[in-house]
Amino acid sequence: MLGMIEGNGHPYSWSGIINGYNPEEMAKCPYTGIPIYMGRQPLEAVCIPGARVTHIWTDDPVDAPKVAAASLIANVVNKPEDVIGQVDAVIIATDDGNDHVRRAQPYVEANLPVFIDKPMATNIADLRQFVQWQQAGKIMLSTSGMRYAPEMRLSADQRSQLGDLRWITSFTCKTWERYGIHALEAVEPLLGQGFLTVQAHSDSGGDVMHLTHRSGVKVTVGALHDAYGSFGAVHLYGTKGDLALKIADTYHAFRGQLVAFLDMLHTGVRPLPFEETVELMAVIIAGIRSRDQGGTVIAIADVLSELHPLT
Repeated sequence: MLGMIEGNGHPYSWSGIINGYNPEEMAKCPYTGIPIYMGRQPLEAVCIPGARVTHIWTDDPVDAPKVAAASLIANVVNKPEDVIGQVDAVIIATDDGNDHVRRAQPYVEANLPVFIDKPMATNIADLRQFVQWQQAGKIMLSTSGMRYAPEMRLSADQRSQLGDLRWITSFTCKTWERYGIHALEAVEPLLGQGFLTVQAHSDSGGDVMHLTHRSGVKVTVGALHDAYGSFGAVHLYGTKGDLALKIADTYHAFRGQLVAFLDMLHTGVRPLPFEETVELMAVIIAGIRSRDQGGTVIAIADVLSELHPLT
């Protein structure tokens, strides 16, 4: 488990979900929501059998022993590269999409499988590098936990009551760059690949992104910086009815995300095509460009075309 930056407590939560945790030490976690949702589970049930986080490194060395004590991690390393030769896979637990190539490179080059916290890459140069690594046979996965949130999985009855989808709204707090992927992965499994355009409507409080999709379904994604209480709200509008969804079970969303990575390591089968992740990163990049250009409509195909020398 490598890396921890401001605003992201995944080293505590992800390590604890895999290893189990010490409740007294986890109570000291500076991200107060983590002990709450971890504590809703029976303590003896919190673990993923067959896996273990054995090493921890954090950007601030003061943090690593605290995470280790809370999440039962045996080894604190002085340099992140020290884990090479000691572990079977690596998790990059930071959500800065402009810094993941630098962080992942030593392990990719050492042929270690890597899970990269969302978003994988928020600029073309880094996305191109990940595509190149994928084409070279490197094992990588990057997803949002929202893809695995129980609340976002529609039953057959719910689908029937909606009829044909016409419009989806999906909401996140914080910034489009860091958290937009949460709102996208909450709904993208309903539509599949095929986003066409993005147009940003932005001010100092955040962004509202209007997306079109080959299915004809319109998608509106809000990323408003301080609206923490509305994170994970999704509304589906169909020809027969509408349906409001809201994430409430953070633990099982994250657990499902981690199990998907571990299953991929055991079976060699990806939980979703790499091309799907690349398209979602192109949507994020297109949104940034639209905002920077005052709300210009940006075609996803134009962003993806910049990867063509490698694809």
